[in-house]
Order: sequence, then structure tokens, then C-alpha cells
Amino acid sequence: MSESVTSTAPGLRRSLTLWDAVFYGIVLVQPVAPMGIYGVVSLEARGHVITTILIGMFAMLLTAISYGRMARVYPNAGSAFAYVSQELHPGLGYVTGWSMVMDYVLNPMICTIYCSKVVMNFIPGVPYAAWIATFAAIFTLLNLRGVKASARTNEVLAVGMFIVVVLFISASVRYLLGGTLSQAELVKPFYDPATFSLPVVLTGASIACLTYIGFDGISTLSEEVENPRRNILLATVLTCLITGLLASVLVYLAQLVWGNWTGFPDVDTAFVHVAGKAGGAWLFTLVSLTLLVANLGSGTSAHLGAARLLYGMGRSNALPRRFFGAVDQRNRIPRNNVLLVGFLAFLGGLSLTYQLGAELLNFGAFIAFMGVNLAAFVRYWVRSDDRRIMNFVLPLTGFLVCLYLWLSLRWPARLAGGVWLAAGVIYGAVKTRGFQRNLVSFEVPTEGSER
Repeated sequence: MSESVTSTAPGLRRSLTLWDAVFYGIVLVQPVAPMGIYGVVSLEARGHVITTILIGMFAMLLTAISYGRMARVYPNAGSAFAYVSQELHPGLGYVTGWSMVMDYVLNPMICTIYCSKVVMNFIPGVPYAAWIATFAAIFTLLNLRGVKASARTNEVLAVGMFIVVVLFISASVRYLLGGTLSQAELVKPFYDPATFSLPVVLTGASIACLTYIGFDGISTLSEEVENPRRNILLATVLTCLITGLLASVLVYLAQLVWGNWTGFPDVDTAFVHVAGKAGGAWLFTLVSLTLLVANLGSGTSAHLGAARLLYGMGRSNALPRRFFGAVDQRNRIPRNNVLLVGFLAFLGGLSLTYQLGAELLNFGAFIAFMGVNLAAFVRYWVRSDDRRIMNFVLPLTGFLVCLYLWLSLRWPARLAGGVWLAAGVIYGAVKTRGFQRNLVSFEVPTEGSER
């Protein structure tokens, strides 16, 4: 259906190859993604960071297959909200979309927190609250001025991150070759009988999945990729696989270099201290600056994404249109929403820890992932005449693994996320008169639609 329409009607040009889509996905996820959560996961999983990364990769690979297969059916949608609404039920789609709202708003919060923590390693004398206010203001001002990074800038930043990753790996290997590691020490990051506990490791894995967040964005390229029925699926899977393998190497070397899962000067920025131990002050500074730039870029984009999502909800009257649906006539941006998200980033930076923010973000992401896996199951098994066994096993396994990781989140995240969901369900029920009217949309408007 979609390919025949796309080939005859005016639309986007199919010019992206498979590897263009893979590179786009890696840019979205970021090569340095595991560095930010390394310390938190190390403490939570008692040193088994690489094990949590591999568990997360297994869950994300299964989910990536479901995303890729759903993109074949809905090439113009590209969101969990659309897949779940169409294949399961609009009410379940609403719950998925409401979870997306939480993720969009949380993302600039955790970027604000992380940027503040990184800078405090260099300038500890300035109060934490002052840095939170500074970075929340930076994200807000950049978006108020309509400053955006071009695709070329993002590519350059991604290449720069890869170079830093290679430098860290080289420095770590050189550091480790200067000593003698026993076979037990080489295996310890995977499995330490003295500290291993499956529930603890799964809790760590529920946080470590933050490493992969963003891969689903590849599905939005369905109208621009050559042979999308094949390449969207392959690109999504390859992005998760490459991300997981690279992350595994980074955290494995970090664990060997540090030699323990405790004793970090600052848990949230633990990886930069590992880099300092492996390569000295220059690598400490380089990795710190790289993570700062990465989070500045992510925070700015996430801030605008949240503002756009709120604008879309305002435009469809899901939220008060007068405030949320307003657009600045000069810069063509939803100014009220940009200011609101900036204020929320400031409040969240003061009230949340980096770990809780990451867990809450994963709380919403897992709901979306479970929904997409179930949607793929319904589409390719329940409603399909071609009931191959893999159409049954893969999406259901993906759903169950994501469900187990979701349940493995710590209780504060489950409680806060549950309150958010309950509030959303009540609001949606009132707004749509018991979900009898479809008034709530969670699609993020594209640039140029804000007019």
C-alpha cells in the first residue's frame, strides 16, 4: 500500500542507503551513551555493568525487529503511539502516548542534571542549583532563538565522539597491559560470584537500557530510505547491535581499569574518573568535554522535541489551545512551550537525581516498547494468514523481556511513573468522555507545521 503511493505521489526522495540509516541511528543513540550511566549501573548491579548492557541489547534487538516490521505497515507514522493505536486499541495508544509525553519532558531534565554534574568536576565552588539554572536557561534560550544543529553538525559530532571512544579504548588497553590480570579478574565484570544477584542485575539492566534509547527514531525515515521494507528493519537491528557491542567494550574496559564497583568520587560522572585513571588529566578533560557537548546537543534537541509535542497536543485541543497551541510569529516556534519545558527542566534538575530521572525515562520507554512488540504480534500473528513460528516467538519474547525489565525498575520510579500514568488516564477519560472521542494526539509536529 505505502510503497505504491509513495512512488507516484509527491513526497520525500528515497536517497538514503542502509548504512546512511544505520549512521543516523547511531547519531541518535550516541556512541558515548553508556558513559553517562556507567557509575549508576555499576553500583546498582554491583559491578556487572557489561552483563546489564548485554541483557538490554537482547531486549532492544527483539524490540528493534518489531519496530522495523511495524514501519513496513505504517511508513508515514514511525511512533509507538500510532502502532499501538492502530493495531491494539486507541485507549492503549493513549497510554503509550502519555508515556511518551513523560519521556519527552524528562529528557531535557536529565541532560540538565548531567551537564551540571560534569561542570562541577571543574568548577566545584559554584552551587549545584546555579548550574541547573544555567543549563536550563541555555537550552531555553537556544530554542527561543531557533538555533538548531544541522545534520552535518550532528555527523561531525558523532565522528568526534567515535574518536574519543577510540582514544579511551587505546588508553585503557595500554593501562591494562602495564599490569597483570588473572583469568578470574577478566571474567569478574561478567560474573562475580561474591556479588551476583539476578534481581539486582536486572534492576541494573532496566537502567542500562538508557544506552539504546533513540534507536526507534530510524522508523521515521521510512519515506526516505531505499527499499524501506528491508532497510528500516535491518538499520534498526544493526544500530542496536553496534551500540550494544561498542557499549560492552567500553564498560568492560572501564570495570577492569577501575578494578571495583565502588569508590567513585561522583557516581553520576564515574566514567570520566575512570578515563582519568586510564589516561591521565588530558583524557579526563577530553571525555568530560565530550559528554558535556553530547548532553548539550541532546538537551537542546530534547527540549525542542518536548515543546513540539506539547504544541501538537495543544493544536489538537488535547491541551488548552490558547497556551500550548500558540506559535511565535517571527521564529515559528512554540514559545510558551519552550519556556514551560525550560522551567520544568529547572525544577526537575533540583528535585530529581540523575538515576531517578533515567529510570523514569525508561519507565515510559518500556511501555512504548511493550506496546510495539504486542502490536507486531497482533499484526503478524493474530491477523496474519502467514503464521510462522517466529512471528509468534520474537514479539512475545520482546514483550516479556521488556515487561520483566519494567517491573525490575526500583520502586520510586515505578511509583512516580504509576502516578503519572494514573493522572494521564483520568485526564484522558475526562477529555474524551470515557475515550469515546479521539481528541488526543501524541504525534510530534514536523518543522514547518507550526503556523
